[in-house]
Amino acid sequence: MKSSKILIADDDNLVREAVNKILSMFGYEVVAVPGGKEAIDAVTEQFDLIILDINMPGMDGFETLNVLNQMDLGIPVVFLTGAGSMEYAVKAINLGAYDFIPKPIEDLDIFNIKVKRAIEKRMYVLQERAYKQNLEREVRNKTKELKEKNTLLEEYSQNLEVSALNTMLTLQTALEEKDMYTAGHTIRVTRYALSIARAMDLPHEDIGVLERACQVHDIGKLVIDTSYIRKPGPLTAEEWVLMKKHPEIGANIIKPLAFMEQELFLVRHHHERIDGKGYPDGLTGDELDTLTKIITLADSYDAMTSKRSYRDNLNQKEALQEMRACAGSQFDPDLVDIFTDILSRQLQLISEK
Repeated sequence: MKSSKILIADDDNLVREAVNKILSMFGYEVVAVPGGKEAIDAVTEQFDLIILDINMPGMDGFETLNVLNQMDLGIPVVFLTGAGSMEYAVKAINLGAYDFIPKPIEDLDIFNIKVKRAIEKRMYVLQERAYKQNLEREVRNKTKELKEKNTLLEEYSQNLEVSALNTMLTLQTALEEKDMYTAGHTIRVTRYALSIARAMDLPHEDIGVLERACQVHDIGKLVIDTSYIRKPGPLTAEEWVLMKKHPEIGANIIKPLAFMEQELFLVRHHHERIDGKGYPDGLTGDELDTLTKIITLADSYDAMTSKRSYRDNLNQKEALQEMRACAGSQFDPDLVDIFTDILSRQLQLISEK
């Protein structure tokens, strides 16, 4: 078993040598120095006990203990002194000294017991520090492990979200491609809606919600009889009732996808009007948010300018006139102004080429 290591600082050569011999006799490894400065220079964490004389030239015992406290080595300090005044005792206790040993040393057994107790305290200090270090290391490792797992879960969740959205986009694109009149509708609606949102300088998060909602806004048509969509003529009243259910159906399709909670509202209400005459819920302008009003306008504009099997499409100027005529009833007037300005500038650029 490794012997305990003790550092002694005493300016009296005879005392220093005597204490060195006594401790060596008890089996301790001893390093003896003549003063406080030398003790500070010699001390390392390998020592288990420090014995200091109080009255030493240069740096006395109290000054040495004060420096040792700042080093925070956790080594017990015992004062070896012939001056046993109450003032010294109080000062030593306030500085954190472990014990006093009077000199000359008369009872070797009591001296050895005090040394053993001080070394035992050092063992407890080392055990406590080792426990705290292990605990801190364990906490860091667990925190790192948890962070890595959370990162993996987030990536997995994002991948699921992307996969779910891509699946719906593929289905909706396949639906549109079956009809030459609706092909590209989703792409155009998304482009129109985002141009409005960016002109309004909406937050990045809102633009993301709007984009996803536009991409799946007609997903409910997947369960509508495609013959209605491609019918070469106006729908009957019964067919129109079924067709008007596609916003509700679309909302129900994406309802299980918790990450699309905001998009669900837009999908369900992209055929509402600000005068409350839209469907499926007849919401009014006060009940519709800005993103829903944007997708409604973009969707309607593309419907106006896209050729259908049962009617001719409007040109861009005619569609602009129609939007202005419906501002305040079907569409939000402010959004109509913004979108009209965007389209007018596009027309001007085309005419200048």
